Amino acid sequence: MAPVVAVATFLVSLAITLGAAELFAARLDRLGTRFGLSEALVGLLTALAADGPEISSALVALAKGAHTVSVGVLVGSNVFNLAAMIGVSALVAGAVRLPRESLVLEGSVGLLVTLVGSAVLLGAIGPTIGAVLCAAVLLPYLFAVIGGPERLGRLNLGGRAAEVVRRAVDERERIPAPRATSTAHPAREVLLMVGEVLLIVGGSFGMVQAVISLGDRWDISGAVIGVLILAPLTSLPNAFTALRLGRHGRGSALVTETFNSNTINLLFGIVVPGILVGIASVSTTGKVNVAWMVAMTLISVALLARRRGVGRASGVLLVGLYAGFVVTQLALG
Repeated sequence: MAPVVAVATFLVSLAITLGAAELFAARLDRLGTRFGLSEALVGLLTALAADGPEISSALVALAKGAHTVSVGVLVGSNVFNLAAMIGVSALVAGAVRLPRESLVLEGSVGLLVTLVGSAVLLGAIGPTIGAVLCAAVLLPYLFAVIGGPERLGRLNLGGRAAEVVRRAVDERERIPAPRATSTAHPAREVLLMVGEVLLIVGGSFGMVQAVISLGDRWDISGAVIGVLILAPLTSLPNAFTALRLGRHGRGSALVTETFNSNTINLLFGIVVPGILVGIASVSTTGKVNVAWMVAMTLISVALLARRRGVGRASGVLLVGLYAGFVVTQLALG
C-alpha cells in the first residue's frame, strides 16, 4: 500500500471508527437512562459500546499474525484508559468519587481480571485456566449487575459482602430526566447500534491495515505501533464517554466503565483468543508494559479508595504515569 493511500485509509478509518463508537455509546447511554438502569449496569454497557475499536483492532492485528501489535493495543489501551478516563476526568471535573461499596465491587473485579490476564499473557498460567478463573470472578459479578438488587434480595444472602454488593448495584443514575428523552423506538435504536458495530469493525480493519503497512515501510516496531499509536487512538471513545460521565459527577458509572473496558480487553483480546490460537511469547518490553499496567491499576484503586477520591493532584499523577509509560516504551523500543 502506497504511503499516501495508507495515510488516507488510516484517517478515514479512524474517523469512521470513532464516529460510530461515539454514536453507539451515546445511543446505549440514552437507552440505559430511559429504562432507569443502575450506574453499574450503565457503566458496563457503555464499556461494551466504547470498547469496540480496541478489541476490533487487536483481533484484526492478531488475525494478520501481528501478535506484538495486538498485545500492544490491549496493554497500551488499558494503561491509557486509567490515565485518560480517571486521571483526565479528575482534572476536568475536579474529582472522581464513588461510594465505597461501588469501588469494592468494581475495583476487586477489575484488579482480579487484570492479574489473571497478565498471568496468561506472561505464560504463568494457561489460557484455559485463565478463562476458568475469569469466569469464577465475572459470572457472579454479571449476575449481580444485570439482575440488580431485587434479584439479589430474593436470594436472601447474608453477610457484609452481600450487603456491599447490593448497595453497589442499587445506585441509580442521578441525571435529570430531560437528558434521557428520546422519541426513537428501542427496536430502531438497537438496529442502528448493530450497524454502528459493523462500522466499528470495518473501520478498525482499515486502520490496522494502514498502520501496519506504514510501520513496515518506515521500519517502526510492532510494539510501538500497538502501544503508542493504535492503543490511544482506539481508546478515544472510552475517554470521551468517561469525560461526559465525569462532568456530571457520575463517578460510579465512570469507574465501572474504566475497569470493565480493561476487563473486556484482557478477556476477549488475550484469554479467549489464547485458547483458540495460543499465546505468543512476550518480549522484555512487553513484560515491562504488563508490569506497568498492573501497577497503574493498583495505584488507581488506591487513589479512588481515599475519602476525597481522585482529585486534580491525583489526576496529574495518573497522567504523569502514562507519560512515563510512553517514555519507557520509546527507550526500550
